[in-house]
Amino acid sequence: MTSLLHVDSSASLAGDSVTRRLTASFAEVWCRRHGTIGYRYRDLAADPVPLVSHAYTTLGRRVERHGVVPLARVAAMVTGPGEEREWALTLPLIRELLAADTVLVGVPMYNFTVPAALKAWIDRVTFPGAYADPATESSRLRGTRVVVVTARGGAYGPGTPREGFDFQTPYLRTYFLELGVAEENLHVVQAEMTRAGDVPALARFRELGDRSLAEAYAAVSALAGEGEGDRAFPQALSARGRGVV
Repeated sequence: MTSLLHVDSSASLAGDSVTRRLTASFAEVWCRRHGTIGYRYRDLAADPVPLVSHAYTTLGRRVERHGVVPLARVAAMVTGPGEEREWALTLPLIRELLAADTVLVGVPMYNFTVPAALKAWIDRVTFPGAYADPATESSRLRGTRVVVVTARGGAYGPGTPREGFDFQTPYLRTYFLELGVAEENLHVVQAEMTRAGDVPALARFRELGDRSLAEAYAAVSALAGEGEGDRAFPQALSARGRGVV
């Protein structure tokens, strides 16, 4: 069965968030094609993942000293209630990620990087050896498709004055590739100048923002399996004045 893990990290509500609207468009097309049985949604802002604690890092170091430890054996290495709690919080998230054929992540830019809610999830699911095959030590995420949908109020692409301020997209690309996702399976969709419709200082870039958003909707629709970007885009334009990342 084809499966999709849909993760949102924007602190804004769906009507106000560009990334939430874009990932929802992807999920709608995907579910229309594959059905909803394999669909799983996680809202990191509404249901935050607890920050890792000293017990988590202690358990992680102990496990790492034994090489690649199968997930089923980690519980036997837990010591004390603190580590037991940390592992109980961590294992379901790792299994959820491993079970997905496609991982869809909505990521607004906050202060030049990713939201703290997403970073907390990343820190927790990145447990030592969790994605290595015990027999071959190759990544179990090699065949997983990851679609990262980003939004930024300004422009940070190549050639822009703020190109060097982008600690969002390079970080996410590096993270997922290092986790073992194959480069050909990692897709990044960007919507830029999302605040041009409501921030006076950016008003002159409104056309650029509209074009970037249209391209982002077309991209997520294509990646979801159907070319229906034109149908989704008018709804986004109607909410453009309220849109934050």
